[in-house]
Amino acid sequence: MSDESRPHRTAAVIPAAGRGVRLGPGAPKALRALGGTPMLIHAVRAMARSRAVSLVVVVAPSDGAAEVRRLLDEHPLPERTEVLVVPGRETRQGSVRAGLEALPADVTSVLIHDAARPLVPVETVDAVVEAVRDGAPAVVPALPLADTVKEVEPGKPGEPEPVVATPERARLRAVQTPQGFDLATLRRAHETFAVNGEGATDDAGMVERLGVTVVTVPGHEEAFKVTRPLDLVLAEAVLARRRATDAY
Repeated sequence: MSDESRPHRTAAVIPAAGRGVRLGPGAPKALRALGGTPMLIHAVRAMARSRAVSLVVVVAPSDGAAEVRRLLDEHPLPERTEVLVVPGRETRQGSVRAGLEALPADVTSVLIHDAARPLVPVETVDAVVEAVRDGAPAVVPALPLADTVKEVEPGKPGEPEPVVATPERARLRAVQTPQGFDLATLRRAHETFAVNGEGATDDAGMVERLGVTVVTVPGHEEAFKVTRPLDLVLAEAVLARRRATDAY
């Protein structure tokens, strides 16, 4: 069967093996509660809401795969969506690769989604999937920047840092997830660039290094990353509004 006639199947990989130290001590960030439900469950549901996504692979902490599987079994998910749990590795790049290795042979495209972006709307997910299926090898949702950005010469924490440049804001975008890829392209990137130190934290950046064009689609303000305690407050407010207005 030629690539052109091969049916599309899209899977999502959610690396959720990190500790999330910026949210303080306690459970791994992906297992923190949001509206009484772990953020990871919200993230899995966000992927599963897209009818284009038939499989979600959750990459769990290496010593927590059984706990993550139990959590998933305790919370309702769409029956049409299969959810696998695999143990993670030392780096995010290694964990993503573990997720890719778990994909069945009929998957043609893949979404990589941060567990810490639990509220991404299904319209954003669908826009990424559609762009990949239309032929883009790599797609990221992105938003224009509200703030002016300065490039500085990094100094010691707390000390003044000299500004060396002011990039043109109109050309800059803040990227979000899910990032979408032709699976063969992303696998080639992971095979080409070995894990060094902490490994790559941006899959689209790895694809760029191959010389492959990455394109953007409109992101969404509710697809923000929950990293700091203040982000969790905002996420609770967004979730409460959704539940009040959308029977979420």
